[in-house]
Formats: sequence, structure tokens, C-alpha cells
Amino acid sequence: MVDTKKPDIDPLAAMESLRAALAEVGIVLPSLRVDAASPQLRLVELGRVRANVAARLAEALRRGGRKW
Repeated sequence: MVDTKKPDIDPLAAMESLRAALAEVGIVLPSLRVDAASPQLRLVELGRVRANVAARLAEALRRGGRKW
């Protein structure tokens, strides 16, 4: 189910929270940033990553964020 409501969450805080959570499992998304072009949408841009980083991110999600 897709949530169509716009949550009142600060995109900068969300980005920093995501960055910290990823760092806990040893993952860095170099292009992670707030999308300044559309502030009304409150978007966080994840950016492009190498295939090995995408695979590590998928594995971290499968493991519930536990380090391997």
C-alpha cells in the first residue's frame, strides 16, 4: 500500500538519520543529499552507487541492519 499523505518530516533530518543508519552497517552513499530543486516535495536524493554498494545495502536490509 502506498502512503499518499505528505508526512511532515524535515528532509535534512531524514537524510542525516539515513546517513547515520547506513554508517552503522558500513555503507556510504556519496550522493546522499536533500533535493533543493523541489523543497515542497521534501525529497531526499539517494544518488547513484556502485553495484557492490547496492548489493551490500540490500543485504543489510535483509539482515535487519545487523553487521555481518
